[in-house]
Amino acid sequence: MDSRIQTLASAELFRGLPAPTLERLAALAVRRELPPGAYLFRQGEPRKACWIIAEGQVEVLRDNGEGPEPLIILGPGETTGEGALLRPSHHSSTAQTLGPALVLELDREAILDSLAQDGRAALDVLQRVALTVLRRVSYGGLGRTGRDQAYASVVTRTESDLLGSAEVPADALFGIQSLRALENFPITGIPLAHFPELVRALAMVKQAAARANARLGLLEPGIARAIDRAAQEIVDGHWHGHFLVDVVQGGAGTSTNMNANEVIANRALELMGRARGDYQACHPNEHVNLSQSTNDVYPTAVRLATVLMLRRLLGALEQLKAALHEKGRTFQGVVKMGRTQLQDAVPMTLGQEFEAFAVTTGEDIDRLRETARLFLEVNMGGTAIGTGICADPRYPQAVVEELRRVTGLDVQLATNLIEATPDTGAFVMFSGVVKRAAVKLSKLCNDLRLLSSGPRCGFQEINLPALQPGSSIMPGKVNPVIPEVVNQIAFHVIGNDLTLTLAAEAGQLQLNVMEPILAFNLFQSLQMLTAGVNVLTTRCIRGITANAERCRTMVENSIGIVTATLPALGYKRATEVAKEALETGVPVREIILRRGWLTEAELDEILSPDAMTQPRPLG
Repeated sequence: MDSRIQTLASAELFRGLPAPTLERLAALAVRRELPPGAYLFRQGEPRKACWIIAEGQVEVLRDNGEGPEPLIILGPGETTGEGALLRPSHHSSTAQTLGPALVLELDREAILDSLAQDGRAALDVLQRVALTVLRRVSYGGLGRTGRDQAYASVVTRTESDLLGSAEVPADALFGIQSLRALENFPITGIPLAHFPELVRALAMVKQAAARANARLGLLEPGIARAIDRAAQEIVDGHWHGHFLVDVVQGGAGTSTNMNANEVIANRALELMGRARGDYQACHPNEHVNLSQSTNDVYPTAVRLATVLMLRRLLGALEQLKAALHEKGRTFQGVVKMGRTQLQDAVPMTLGQEFEAFAVTTGEDIDRLRETARLFLEVNMGGTAIGTGICADPRYPQAVVEELRRVTGLDVQLATNLIEATPDTGAFVMFSGVVKRAAVKLSKLCNDLRLLSSGPRCGFQEINLPALQPGSSIMPGKVNPVIPEVVNQIAFHVIGNDLTLTLAAEAGQLQLNVMEPILAFNLFQSLQMLTAGVNVLTTRCIRGITANAERCRTMVENSIGIVTATLPALGYKRATEVAKEALETGVPVREIILRRGWLTEAELDEILSPDAMTQPRPLG
């Protein structure tokens, strides 16, 4: 009982509750020892309990139709599922242990029944739950208006910079420079937190820098440990809502860098037992940004974030490739007409068509992987323009070594930091490959829309899954909405590539100040393309069926099959057959038999599916 009370009292959700209330909760708490990989709850399940982590770690993930996405890693003293204490609902995420874990389970019905007997206790507990939810919403990447409302009438703290003083919300981990950027750049309404991989990459860079500085004796060990822990929490998914500077900004990413510096500094201060804003103990610039400049931190973080985001796109493309391969196998016996210039060409199988889609998708996967390796070369230690001013000569190699450990990636130091600092060539090349993938994906979707056109007056060779009514006025109409949306995503990616190209060209002298718009467009392309590939796979490709009879009828009535008779008839006779078939509508087979040029058995062999859809020896 005592250990359960201590665990509850140490949890932020219940910290400070009166002893009788803690005892009431502890009496109902069930102690559970869980193995690695155990689920506390799964997305879509009814909320039945609140969980307090006593030992170990729990990862919370959400699947928005694109596969599980890590949201946050929770540790001792943290809770999950607390929404169960507010109202009956279903979990919007999944919680799973990362290793052996000890948790306390508070059953929803048991807790609410108990609290119903003590109004004061009920008010205390539900108020805590509501405040926790409110805090998450307030810093959950809301738009500018939502943030203004979230900050209204809150307690503030005073911070100062070279331009003067300003009031910062007391519960904000960000500081005055982030606040100024928030006011100066109401551009897209999209905060840094919209791209969690960028936030994690920034934290990884700061963590590696703190470790390198401590290793070289440049940063006091206690401060370094606090920065390290704060950065790791961000890597684990905490505090992302405090990264609310607009992604697109002037200053070559300085506001992004300072947003990271301030959040990490203030969280480090809390871990050191200090108040937020007490920068004498841990300063955003002097400690968190030690040996760094925006001009090496920002491009390095953007490169790392690109690699992290690419993993999700590659995973989506791999699933698409597998689904296309499966359709290739399923449709291998369905003979159809191939077409060139939208005119009948020669027969093929529907399986061959889908197998070709799979192969071209695999090529894009390979090219993306190859080009992404360029992002593993970084300019850390170059500081302002690559000369390494304000950094120890040992620092560049040390920070890259630490960055390798932190990221698990084969990060390498650029051979010439002055050249590497303004260079954005890797982004131009990679964006071109992303554009290539989008263009080819769009072509695939064009083909799907053509092949499924109809249902009576089009090609009608395949059926796409019917997902929604297609018209507000035409009854029964169903549209190919998934290929259509993927087409639009591809158009956007193509436009993003042009913006990125212009941003790369606009660099001047020792720095490219246009990197924020470059990063925004690249991240947007990766994010949208990943979503598009996922919905194409799950809501379209896997549900496609073939109209085999329709395909066979079109082959038999096509003039294009005359090409298969070329080796036997020769070009002149085959042309005569094609001309007569076109003018009279008489099938090719009937014309050849009537003219006595081939026997029925010979035609059966020549016009067999195997003969028409693959190479065969001549003679």
